[in-house]
Amino acid sequence: MNLSRGALVGSAAALTLAMTAVSPSLAQSSNKPNVVFILADNVGYGDLGSYGGGELRGAPTPRLDQFAREGLRLTQFLVEPGCTPSRAALLTGQYSIRNGLSLVAIEGSPYTLPARAFTMGELFKSVNYATAIFGKWHLGSAPQSLPTAHGFDEFYGIPPDISWDSATYVSTIELTHSISAPPDVLLARGPQIVEATSGGPLRTVKPFTPEVRANIDNELVDKSIDFMRRQKAAARPFFLYLPFSMGHVPNLPSVQFKGKSRIGNYGDKIMEGDSHVGRILDTLKELGIEDSTIVVFASDNGPMGQTVREFGNDGTPDMGNSGPFRGELGEVTEGAIRTAALVRWPGKVQPNTTCYAMFSIMDFMPTFAHIVGGTMPTDRSIDGVDQTDLLLGNSTAGHRESLLSFIGPDLVAARWKQWRIYFTDVHPTGDGPQRQPGVFSASAPMAGYPKVYNIEMDPHEDLIVGGMFGWVSGPALKQVDEYLETVKKYPNPPAPNITQFRGGRG
Repeated sequence: MNLSRGALVGSAAALTLAMTAVSPSLAQSSNKPNVVFILADNVGYGDLGSYGGGELRGAPTPRLDQFAREGLRLTQFLVEPGCTPSRAALLTGQYSIRNGLSLVAIEGSPYTLPARAFTMGELFKSVNYATAIFGKWHLGSAPQSLPTAHGFDEFYGIPPDISWDSATYVSTIELTHSISAPPDVLLARGPQIVEATSGGPLRTVKPFTPEVRANIDNELVDKSIDFMRRQKAAARPFFLYLPFSMGHVPNLPSVQFKGKSRIGNYGDKIMEGDSHVGRILDTLKELGIEDSTIVVFASDNGPMGQTVREFGNDGTPDMGNSGPFRGELGEVTEGAIRTAALVRWPGKVQPNTTCYAMFSIMDFMPTFAHIVGGTMPTDRSIDGVDQTDLLLGNSTAGHRESLLSFIGPDLVAARWKQWRIYFTDVHPTGDGPQRQPGVFSASAPMAGYPKVYNIEMDPHEDLIVGGMFGWVSGPALKQVDEYLETVKKYPNPPAPNITQFRGGRG
């Protein structure tokens, strides 16, 4: 069966559930829990101590290891192939392609979060939470796409349509003489730290330079702590979204952490992020609200690897570790979309527990809706599922057994139980120093049958087993068919495309 490029312009809704029911034991409580969601950037499955990294990687993570002991460690946490897609999936509970965001956003492209998108910010705002985001949005800078247009009271961070590496833009423009302008003009025109409040426009704060990049997480955590203190004083429940820079190139550590690890800047930044998580947890304890606060730490996707291994890192590899799995950011291999996630809620989530159930980044939104008494929209496909039972220890299997993966307009792979099925062949381009995996991989539709791997028998995906387990494609294709039915009812917007132009743009 050939899966045509046009036919699969959408996101898998094999497990679509409309999350409108609310558990009386949680929703009727007058004391709604605070929620703090800390999102690391490109931290791999094998980077943290609780996942086999940490000290073994030359970069100890004691606070996150303690966090894992105090809560639940997810070992089959699945995301999307890149920063923008994963963030769109997290914040909407939908596959990113349902909002036209299935590629990493770049400045100048027309793809941006639609005005009609319903986000996690709007979910919490609907039940009277104070809401804030400090860090990286990466879902577009159009007025209708800003976090403050989607339920967030406060935003402070980097340009909302680009990422942490934009701090190097001005220096590389000067290096190449690509734009003729004095340095002060380039700084003024270049990426800016911005801020905004609910319903308001972006305000420029200062240029986003490498020096600011090195200290940005200190700023973001300071602002997060101030926000939590203010909401505690106002006796108001809050949702804090802290997508900070831990793990993303160029990993420029602050002065306090420069040289702390044994593996260079990447390790230094991992240790710095670990310390920042500790500061958040310490503040919750100091304010006396740690027992009434759900804290999540997760990574948005697998690590950046060979593509940018020497990016601004003093000659040491600026790359994370995907543990026993294969792949890096931009691919749909297991190591690209399987990473770390920890959940702590004292008295509700059992401490020092591990769960192997499949859990998608999309599942957080309907789960939070259940817990705080919010309602998910019913006029669109929702791909996330309510995993409250799993978090509270009432289920070990959870409510998900499949996941589809998209790159741009294409459905390229599926997970069904322990099986990974590829409909498109994705492989590195070039060789030697020019070998480019990840976001610069080559891809081509398969002419025959899907490739099938068993990631429990073969975590690194070295052995194609479609010939031995030919029946596996059947259940996977059933998920595809179910998804295609949802697209008929709720068509997707145009999928992102920045390489093919017909009569103009797109």
